[in-house]
Amino acid sequence: MDRSLILAVLLLVLGNNVVILSDSLIKLLDGFEAPFQFVLFRQLSATLILLPVILYFRRPLLPKNLRWHATRAHIFLVGTVFMVVSLTTLPLATANAIFYAAPLITVVFARLLFKERVTIISLATAALGMVGVIVILNPSGANIFALAALVVATTLALNNLLIKKLPTQHGIIDTLYLTNLLGIPTALILALIEFAPFDWNVLLIAVGSSLFSMIYAATCVYAYRAADSNQVTSAEYTGLLGAVFFGVVFFAEQPDMRFYIGSMLIVVPLTVLTTMNSRSKTPSQEV
Repeated sequence: MDRSLILAVLLLVLGNNVVILSDSLIKLLDGFEAPFQFVLFRQLSATLILLPVILYFRRPLLPKNLRWHATRAHIFLVGTVFMVVSLTTLPLATANAIFYAAPLITVVFARLLFKERVTIISLATAALGMVGVIVILNPSGANIFALAALVVATTLALNNLLIKKLPTQHGIIDTLYLTNLLGIPTALILALIEFAPFDWNVLLIAVGSSLFSMIYAATCVYAYRAADSNQVTSAEYTGLLGAVFFGVVFFAEQPDMRFYIGSMLIVVPLTVLTTMNSRSKTPSQEV
């Protein structure tokens, strides 16, 4: 196996387990009484973390053609709010298992909204994954907090698809910076309406969450530049193992059998699909 491919896989494994630390920090929040304050602090801290990089590379602080960046920024903002709600109310592993439905929702939206041609195998994978989500959600006992995690996955899927709409001259760092920067005014308004008292604990958690998220983003930048996405994507799902580990060790969570069955329905088909794509040189049947 190519050395750069091995490094890319290892970095993705590292990044996806580091980002679980971000989720674990969010879980330390005292309920979800002030989600907009947290979102504001998180976006401010992420922008400040990225600002020196933008200045170092002499990138424009506010470039032109920001319409789709602004759209993604507000979708991201909505997703972060629902992430706070879901992570502070659901077991860590359960919330993350539902977050991993994002690639499946991406396939469906690509077909329905953007008329992209997708393989039958991809559609079958999406169908099995959605069954897995339903198993985890357990409709007979589903609550609004589990649905909040599904909203997070949906926002991730939409933002993935909207990447194609971004100006080609804007790189990854520009995109991360603008996604956080352009959402700050709306986050500020929502935080003022929320009128929650300032909390240093929320600020520190937001900074830590941003830092771990940036580490994850950096590993993704290297990994997806060093290797084809269909060769390394399956490594991302190791984060689910990290979520189970942190949930058991730090939050005394005990996932039930329904969680494991649902997770396998999500992760196994996606892993098989990426493996087949990396080995196959001929296109599959399309619909």
